Parts: sequence; C-alpha cells; structure tokens
Amino acid sequence: MKRGVFVTGTDTGVGKTVAAAALVHALRGAGETVVPMKPIAAGAEERDGRWANEDTLALLEAAGLERDALERVTPVLLREPMSPHIAAAREGRTISLAPILEELGRAGPANAFHIVEGVGGFVVPLGDDLDTIDLARAVALPVVLVVGLRLGCLNHSLLTARAVEAAGLELAGWIANAIDPAMSVPDENVQTLRRRLRAPLLGRFPWCERPDPRALARRLDVRPLLAPR
Repeated sequence: MKRGVFVTGTDTGVGKTVAAAALVHALRGAGETVVPMKPIAAGAEERDGRWANEDTLALLEAAGLERDALERVTPVLLREPMSPHIAAAREGRTISLAPILEELGRAGPANAFHIVEGVGGFVVPLGDDLDTIDLARAVALPVVLVVGLRLGCLNHSLLTARAVEAAGLELAGWIANAIDPAMSVPDENVQTLRRRLRAPLLGRFPWCERPDPRALARRLDVRPLLAPR
C-alpha cells in the first residue's frame, strides 16, 4: 500500500496547490522522499514549446523535479481553465482514471510519500458518470482538506468531511488557509472546526498576496500524516 495523502479543498481557489506544495516542503524537511501528483489539471500555457499547468509547475519546484517530469506529475492536462468534464468535451476527449493509476503505480521508490492534489473541490464532475470522488477512491489515500477561511467555510468544510467519510476514506487532517483578509471572526471559525472535524489541524496559513510554500511549510505539523495507520 502506498504512503501519502490526497489533497482536496472546500472549493476551488482555496489554496490547494499552495498547501500541497507546502506539504511537499515540510515532508522533505522531515527526511521523506516525496512524489507529487496533480493527476488532472485544467488550464495550461505553452512555455518553451511545452504545455504546462501552473499548479503542476509549483509542485515540481517544491519537489525539486525538472520539467521532464511534467507528464508524470499531470497525466491528464486540459488546455482551458474550467470544469474538467467541460474542458475535456471541448477538446473531444474523455477523462479516464487508467493513465492516472498507471502513473501513480510506478511513481517513485517503494517508501516514497505521495502528495496527490485533486482538482477543484471534492465532488467535481470529470465525465458523465465519473467525478473526483471516484478519483479519490481509486487513489485510495487518506485525505487532507484545505479549508479556505471565508464566509461559508464552516458549511463547506463539514459537508466535505461528510462526503469524505461517505466515500469510505479517512480524513487525515486539515489546513486552514486565510484567503479573505476581511473575514470576520476567523479565530472563532477555526475553533469551531477544531471541535467539529474528527481530524487534526495540521497548520494555519495567514493571508498574504504572494504565498511562499517553502515559508508556509514551517507552519505545518506533518507528524500525524507520518504516524502508522
């Protein structure tokens, strides 16, 4: 059984990639060999003759990998920044989990710790009868939830936690990320989630215009993720 976590969020735009990259830095700092994946990415730019997603590039940088690993980190790359099933349909493609699981199966040494970042929130359509819950189940790793601290985050967090549990997966921890500097009573919201979520708070990120995953890694406690399961 592979070691690692599946990183999801309470919504899109809540800082999943920043959190995933910070986890990569923190785990590498703890002596782990870390293999990152962003299996499905929607939104790409051509750079030096190759198409790449900015989230993929962030994970590559955090893991110290070169650009020749682009396709291994993101087996399913879609050009337009929109819901994956729509982007795939506009390209005449059908998203399949097979290439993702094939790449995950051969990625990294046997003792590596895998950071697999989802796309959008926990229930995002990937096709007519496929969504990101199916992806999380297929990856079969404990889940880390990135909570975007803004109005409505309590509802979004608790609903996502219930969806994770209903999918038969373990919520291994959560990260609180301040994405709205004007949010009222953020401390009270975090305390409410600490009481309600049956998983440890791994860290809390302050709001900043240009978050630095390497610096934010120092705010994370990854010990609960490394404990035997």
